[in-house]
Amino acid sequence: MTGKAKERYAMEIRLLRAFVEVAQQQNFGHAAAELSTTQSALTKQIQLLERQLGTVLFSRGRHGAALTAAGEALITDATELLQRADALERRMKRLAAGTEGLLTVGFGMSALEVAPRAVATFRARHPGVDISLEDMSSKAQAEAIRTGRLSVGFIRLPAPAGLASKVVHHDGLALAIPFGESTPRLSRQALASWLQARQLIRLIPARGPGLTAQTQQLFTDLGASPGVLQESSDLLTVLALVAAGVGSAVVSASTSAIVPDGVKVVPLDLDSARWSIGIAWLAESTDPLIPLFLRSLQSAETSP
Repeated sequence: MTGKAKERYAMEIRLLRAFVEVAQQQNFGHAAAELSTTQSALTKQIQLLERQLGTVLFSRGRHGAALTAAGEALITDATELLQRADALERRMKRLAAGTEGLLTVGFGMSALEVAPRAVATFRARHPGVDISLEDMSSKAQAEAIRTGRLSVGFIRLPAPAGLASKVVHHDGLALAIPFGESTPRLSRQALASWLQARQLIRLIPARGPGLTAQTQQLFTDLGASPGVLQESSDLLTVLALVAAGVGSAVVSASTSAIVPDGVKVVPLDLDSARWSIGIAWLAESTDPLIPLFLRSLQSAETSP
């Protein structure tokens, strides 16, 4: 819409508002008072509208202003148009304030505790906003944030260039072991020997590139190189295989929230097994929903 078109649209809305007010009040003086203008200015607005429409809208007399047949024909549509214009203005203000719209949130296994809690807090505070959760790797989340598919994501830190972030959680690697197998001692030497003597079940690297990289960092730190017994594209399948006694796996400690019966999770207390999870968003984003979500996240972190 051009500048002149916007000007004309704004003028016509103003004229229609004047027309509806006079029709409701049936008096130019009372209508002018309601519109905070002078009676002469209001009269000029009605006359301008009548010229634009090529017809007389009011018959004026000692008892006020009465609608003509043309005025009667216009009043219903004019009233409906003003209601829709007012509703649109209110909605635009809500969108600008971040109280309406769509927020898409990405998360992975490491954010399984914090992400749903933050989303629940946000939903309760901003029921007019549609919000969705998508399960994906940190790498996929970062790309989705860059392309606008995600508003924010819970990703492994450090965040890639171009993304702003804030630490919200910490996670680490753990052993997922069948109940029937003994738990290894967790000294560096004992753990390295235990790993070296085994073939492990693992998530396909493409499905969990961050977990794969962290696991390899652990193996390098310990000087161990266990073999691969079986791969799966789904973490639940990895855990099910462990529960069935097929073998052990290296998983994130957060996995303890979803382990099936028959699996024990043993966290590893080593620097090479730990990482931080942060909430990330496009640094240059002006989406008003993002700061609202960050505040909800802070509230969710401090709530009991």
